[in-house]
Amino acid sequence: MSFRAINQKYLEPGSQILMVLGIIALCQPWNMLLHSYGVTIILIGLIGFNITSKIAPEEKAGTGQIGNPGAGNPGAQH
Repeated sequence: MSFRAINQKYLEPGSQILMVLGIIALCQPWNMLLHSYGVTIILIGLIGFNITSKIAPEEKAGTGQIGNPGAGNPGAQH
């Protein structure tokens, strides 16, 4: 498994989940430590998402296209 596949499968969704967990930590009323670090958790997730979203997905073998070959331009005639 290549780094691009790992990024697309684990790192990008992980950073999105981290942002959501940061919002939950910020809004919960029970634990002051989580509330104190809620914004920091959100920012770490945001920076991680900005980095991982810039990495292009893995190219399909033999097609020269990135990602889903049918999702390019639906109006293009072949």
